Amino acid sequence: MKKESKSKISIHSPKKSNERKEAWMRIIVLIVSGIVLSVWRYFIIFLGIVNFFYTVFKAKRMKNLAEMSEIWNTQWYIFQRYMIFESNFRPFPFTGLQKSMNKFEE
Repeated sequence: MKKESKSKISIHSPKKSNERKEAWMRIIVLIVSGIVLSVWRYFIIFLGIVNFFYTVFKAKRMKNLAEMSEIWNTQWYIFQRYMIFESNFRPFPFTGLQKSMNKFEE
């Protein structure tokens, strides 16, 4: 009876190793970006309330406040995609602010 030799195959390929590092990096991103975006969220809620009352009294929306809110919305979307492993593109503040997904509609 012949013994079969078992060759050692590395289960840690460079691609898997990078994915593993990126998975661990998500913990740091969750903490840092999560705090930044959560604080920013309260500021956006405040701006939304200001924009609401401005619109009620002036019958016109404030374009700058709406665009600032859209910047947060875009960054939040990128953060969520990263955290659910849909993308490996790191969110703000690990990269610069990304271009807004939507334009202001007049």
